Amino acid sequence: MAEHIPRILVVDDEEEIRKILSNILEKEGFKVITAPDGQQAIEKICFDTPDAVLLDVRMPGLSGMEVLKKIKEIDDDLPVVLITAYADIHQAVEAMKEGAYDYLAKPFDNNEVAWIARRALAEGQLKKNLKKMADQYNGNFSLIESMGPSDKIARLVVDIHRVAKSDFSVVITGETGSGKELVARAIHGDSARAAAPFMAVDCGAIPENLLESELFGHEKGSFTGADRQKIGKFELAHGGTLFMDEIGNMPAGSQAKFLRVLQDRKLYRVGGTKPVDVDIRLIVATNQDLLEMAAGGTFRKDLYYRLSEFTIQVPALRERKEDIPYLAKRFLDLANIELKKLITDFSDEAVEALMSYNWPGNVRQLRSVIRRAALVARETITEKDLSIKRASVPGLAFSPKIQGTPWKNASLSEIVQQSVLAVEKEVLTEVLKFTGGNKARAARLLQVDYKTIHTKAKKFGIQQNGGNNDNETQVRS
Repeated sequence: MAEHIPRILVVDDEEEIRKILSNILEKEGFKVITAPDGQQAIEKICFDTPDAVLLDVRMPGLSGMEVLKKIKEIDDDLPVVLITAYADIHQAVEAMKEGAYDYLAKPFDNNEVAWIARRALAEGQLKKNLKKMADQYNGNFSLIESMGPSDKIARLVVDIHRVAKSDFSVVITGETGSGKELVARAIHGDSARAAAPFMAVDCGAIPENLLESELFGHEKGSFTGADRQKIGKFELAHGGTLFMDEIGNMPAGSQAKFLRVLQDRKLYRVGGTKPVDVDIRLIVATNQDLLEMAAGGTFRKDLYYRLSEFTIQVPALRERKEDIPYLAKRFLDLANIELKKLITDFSDEAVEALMSYNWPGNVRQLRSVIRRAALVARETITEKDLSIKRASVPGLAFSPKIQGTPWKNASLSEIVQQSVLAVEKEVLTEVLKFTGGNKARAARLLQVDYKTIHTKAKKFGIQQNGGNNDNETQVRS
């Protein structure tokens, strides 16, 4: 099968601009189609959709903004780059809110045009891959789009689809900020209850004396301040899904009443005497070990067994680092829109810092870090803009072992030198495993030059699959 050559549609009413952009893009190996106005551009897109569009903002007839809206109606995933004068940058920001991928300001240089075209094409291909994956995993595109395209998220989607069609109670476990509520909403959205309400309750944020009122409701006059009847979350979720976050924080006294409602499917409002029928699907989340809590007596065992009909573990961000570049770019796009800025990308050092950091706060922390970095950055986010310190490579805890009795046959300096070489080899082996065999990345992590890494790997006989291609090498232990 012939290799697909990316096709870029250039839309500009000035013939000279079309020629300049065509020459630049064709030299980069792209196939270029041109249109002198918005109407012809739309006709070309309808006839044979390109892979990306470069679109001038100011044109006679249909304006660039009008064309953008029509393009998004035809194909919302088609990346569109706005061509604009510096005076219209504010309009470019508004266009990004309407779905434009990025902008190109006049006057532009050749490298900038090629760079932004490659990025737009990569974005379009990523969206296609995500949708293909979503089709493969039963349509949960929103979850894949929100959490990332890694294999672990793909397997998570499979679990979600498997349990969504049932009415099982689900326990979602995972660290704070890992995306447990996103998973709960995906289960609800893929279930037969999707058209009914999804109600969320944070058990850790509601005072103990108010939790039962929040869950079960109360009658007027049932306690001081109850000046009217209140419908609780159970009733509000009737026919749909009730999601209870941080279920491990529920007080012991409330756990018994909660279990009774789950078993009987009836509740009594606080201060009430009339039973109320409830039909809900229950999903709970926790960052604690409920089974351990049950064994320790801080969580009812019968409630645990009632809840845990199906368990889903959400992986921590450090366990799926391949999602970090995708999520960082997604959060940067959101920050650009919020802050009305046009930060273009991340430096290599910034990406390295993001990839090596441990992320104790997971995706929630990543979004916060990117948002702050976008606020302080100029054109590109650098490592200095990130409010994190680069983490050390995991697994580098070394204690060199001295075999036998070397002092009988060697001097102290010789013994020390042998130990240094042993540690050096172990460090290099571990770092190359961590980087997937990428020697350039290993050199940056160890703060030495690439040649040193290459020479020492050869000296120590650390073999790598894939030759010298740093994007493909894999360490063999």
